[in-house]
Amino acid sequence: MSQLREQLSALALPVCAGLAFAMGLLWWQGRSATPQLSINVLPSAERSMSTPPPGSYREAVARAAPAVVNIHTSTQSLASDHPLLSDPTLRQYLNNNLRQDRSTAPLGSGVIVSTQGHILTNHHVVADAPVILVELRDGRRAIARRVGSDPESDLAVLQVEMPNLPVMPIAQTPSQIGDSVLAIGNPFGVGQSVTKGILSATGRIAGLATFEDFIQTDAAINPGNSGGALTNIYGELIGINSAIFSRGGGSQGIGFAIPTSLALDVMQQILTFGRVIRGFLGIEGAPLSGDMSDTLSVPDGLIITTVYRDSPADLAGMLPGDVLVAIDGQTVVNGRNAMLQITDMAPGQKTMLSVIRDGAQLDLDVEIGVRPQAQ
Repeated sequence: MSQLREQLSALALPVCAGLAFAMGLLWWQGRSATPQLSINVLPSAERSMSTPPPGSYREAVARAAPAVVNIHTSTQSLASDHPLLSDPTLRQYLNNNLRQDRSTAPLGSGVIVSTQGHILTNHHVVADAPVILVELRDGRRAIARRVGSDPESDLAVLQVEMPNLPVMPIAQTPSQIGDSVLAIGNPFGVGQSVTKGILSATGRIAGLATFEDFIQTDAAINPGNSGGALTNIYGELIGINSAIFSRGGGSQGIGFAIPTSLALDVMQQILTFGRVIRGFLGIEGAPLSGDMSDTLSVPDGLIITTVYRDSPADLAGMLPGDVLVAIDGQTVVNGRNAMLQITDMAPGQKTMLSVIRDGAQLDLDVEIGVRPQAQ
């Protein structure tokens, strides 16, 4: 009997401790239980996330954003990696830091515009990059080949070779002032972002490149957006984001994009000739002053200040001091319009320059040359 009493005494302490622990656990669970909230939701028949709500641009973004790429530069080429690093099975046994430790820096954005992998971006984005690394929205990466560049329009064409590339659709009708637009790019290198605004103006001259015909928008464009897409509300490309007007470095509601008509023309010439071919006269001029205009009784014109030796203008007999008043009978309003008229002509094309010299008008026949390539 005494032995039984001793055994029961020995069991009493652990049993009591176990009961105390169980009771404490039940008390804590009851104390920490999540309270049931009463919330209100609309019936599924009244609201469906599969249908965009009014004012949403999700379908446009879904169509356009996959074709907008981030552009980086790297001091080393991924092509120099050991082939084993591309094998998913063996890569786990190798040093992955070989990829992670590479020095890369964000440069800007680009837009895939062909199934062959052609990418439109800005010349200033890739001009000084020793290696150009393109990253897609789905995370895929590739080294891009430089196809060509045109500093005078601030456009460049790259190419990547990858399967199943998303391609940005091109708008077939021009957008109008007041239309909603979306800017898609990689601002400040934070990752792909979308901003919305309106098309504020067209035909803007900002003094940023030789050949400009900018679309102006108040959609936020920040450093890193350069080379990205400006789209309409259908997700169609209408421009390549290029620059902003800013006093502090950030967006102030004045952004500029190169229209697709100009961008696609430049790209086609780069693909065909390796560069952009433009007409050339070989002159420099200045606006006609009011006094000279009154003296010559000529309302518009361009006084020639320089004629380059052996240029088409020199060979045609043009001299410094001549006043260029017409090209092929079309009045010269200002130097910019005259330059655009000449550069739009094909090299070898014959044209007639009307100049005022010593108070008399002379008509000079000239054969358009090839504009030297800007560096």
